[in-house]
Amino acid sequence: MKQDIAAIKALLDDRVEKYNQPSFIPNDPVSIPHRFTKKQDIEISGFFASILAWGQRKTIINNCIKLMNLMDNAPHDFILNHQEQDLQRFLGFKHRTFNDTDLLYLIHFFNWYYSQHESLETAFTGERNEIKTQKERLMHFHDLVFSLEDAPHRTKKHISTPARKSACKRINMYLRWMVRQDYKGVDFGIWNTMKPADLVCPCDVHVERVARRLGLITRKGMDWQTAEELTDHLRTFDPTDPVKYDYALFGLGVEEKF
Repeated sequence: MKQDIAAIKALLDDRVEKYNQPSFIPNDPVSIPHRFTKKQDIEISGFFASILAWGQRKTIINNCIKLMNLMDNAPHDFILNHQEQDLQRFLGFKHRTFNDTDLLYLIHFFNWYYSQHESLETAFTGERNEIKTQKERLMHFHDLVFSLEDAPHRTKKHISTPARKSACKRINMYLRWMVRQDYKGVDFGIWNTMKPADLVCPCDVHVERVARRLGLITRKGMDWQTAEELTDHLRTFDPTDPVKYDYALFGLGVEEKF
């Protein structure tokens, strides 16, 4: 069994090195926040890119580019300074089941939030970093987003929370982008209250399939506990940065059909 674990670690380490490269960026939704250099622009564009990240990657990227164009390719400035009539341009925006009602509410939330805060990180960690576990942070973020008056119930399905037992794939991917910093050029590492060791692995169908084949997931179904189980296994390979193996699992699944 030790040999098996060593072989799995060697395989995953090799694929992290292969896929955690700038060449990963152009065909992935992470290419959207890479269009920006201002911290808040990266946060906002990255958030929308992660929330819309389901379906074909080409379609995701095209719709995100369209959305950034609608925000004048300056999302933070648009969020803070738009006029009421500027919002009409978003009517009819749609990506799968995400529509203009969802989009307009999230713009409203970001306007409220960024009018008071410098960075979106505290929406997860709390003002004094008082929220310590990823599970609690994701629950806090969800509840904060929907704390404003007239928050549409329909929009809640687009922002996952462990409180609904979701594996929270898209939010965990977003946090990987914001928190991991290894100078390889893909993840941004612009948040430093959260640590890479805290992150939970994003679990899409490709990651799940490969992880099950390697014996890194034993729970039936895919929920928050399953994502934590996978991450706990990955921590045995690298306790300080377990989610770097997302690259390996995703690459093995998508590129190599493992």
